[in-house]
Amino acid sequence: MPNSKPPTIAVVIPCYQEALTIGKVIADFRRELPDAHIYVYDNNCTDGTAEIAAKAGAIVRREKRQGKGYVVAAMFEQIQEDILVMVDGDETYEASHVHKMLEPILRGDADMTIATRLTSHEEKSFRPLHVAGNQLVCGIINWMFQAHVTDIFSGYRAFTREAARQIPVTTRGFDVETEITLQALYRGQVLREMPAPYRARPAGSFSKLNTFSDGFRVLLRLFLIVKSYKPLTFFGSLALVLFALGLAVGSLPVYDYVTDPNHFVHRVPSAILAASLTLLSFLSLGLGLILNSINLRLLELEKLVVKTPGDRVN
Repeated sequence: MPNSKPPTIAVVIPCYQEALTIGKVIADFRRELPDAHIYVYDNNCTDGTAEIAAKAGAIVRREKRQGKGYVVAAMFEQIQEDILVMVDGDETYEASHVHKMLEPILRGDADMTIATRLTSHEEKSFRPLHVAGNQLVCGIINWMFQAHVTDIFSGYRAFTREAARQIPVTTRGFDVETEITLQALYRGQVLREMPAPYRARPAGSFSKLNTFSDGFRVLLRLFLIVKSYKPLTFFGSLALVLFALGLAVGSLPVYDYVTDPNHFVHRVPSAILAASLTLLSFLSLGLGLILNSINLRLLELEKLVVKTPGDRVN
């Protein structure tokens, strides 16, 4: 018989120093989702965020390891509700938009929904270079996975519990949204983007993001995940570059051989370098093929793991 019981919903809010805004964020989501459980994850706040959240009626949990990645990993492991809504505690996202976020999941049309902020935002919502960096990373990811992601850094998302449990979070910082998206695409999860308004932070509230250091971490995370999860793309591209360089360098000794009456090669170092580059290109391609085969087998084994209804993470 089909289960007529409505799915349970958890609103999970990672927080670090959000005393100015957390109370309103909780109240807004309580108004929109009165039956949902609201969890605030205190990541070593010293400004009273946890106390304000508790007074507002949220369930407060502490993650002592500093970093948003650790917080998200703890959320995915601990939350037992059927659907998770993750939102930042800085009051930049509209709580009323949560219903549109939940619609595809409740219909069974999506494993994850993402609130895209770039279509409707205030003038001071983004720092300089953030939009350009977002578009650069999205372009690389869309090329790799044949996807259509437009806002990789959005912190407002909804997941099914099964989708969240499938995503291993290994990063510790603000590159966690990038990793979540990449891991979901790699596992074939269905993502849906929902345009949402995005506000600037209230006066007195400050962002913890650093444009250059966090941007570097995002690019490094992207590089590592491409190498690990798309090895044929990574090592195949490297093989093409090496092979092209080998042809370019090798054209010089070939020219010597063709034009010299005695077919003598004058540029011997170039010939050695060209042969080395060509050999490395074939080794890189072979490595990519081997790792790709291993990845496919591991993905098959992962999909064979069946979680029983009683499976719970405490």
